[in-house]
Amino acid sequence: MDGKTPAEAALQEALEEGGVVGKALDMPLGVFGYDKIFAEKDTQTPVLAIVYPIKVKKLKTNYLEKSQRKRKWMSLSKASKKVSERQLRAFLKNIDPASLP
Repeated sequence: MDGKTPAEAALQEALEEGGVVGKALDMPLGVFGYDKIFAEKDTQTPVLAIVYPIKVKKLKTNYLEKSQRKRKWMSLSKASKKVSERQLRAFLKNIDPASLP
């Protein structure tokens, strides 16, 4: 995203995808890779995602991608069992909640 730091871009994505309002911290938690699938083009592209922690202040009821996504808060352990991307699953399993800012 032009004109934004990587942390600011992550916060923008969180707002669009989940209605998250808050402050993204500049130090990433880590990275994971996955293949992004573009159904309309029937293609996939390898992607490297950088994960930034966000101190959530509030959640908006209406947000840009609400009709495309389902928002649900859960533990890291439960989230790791729900995701389909192998590397994201491993990433979530390895986060130590006590180490989060």
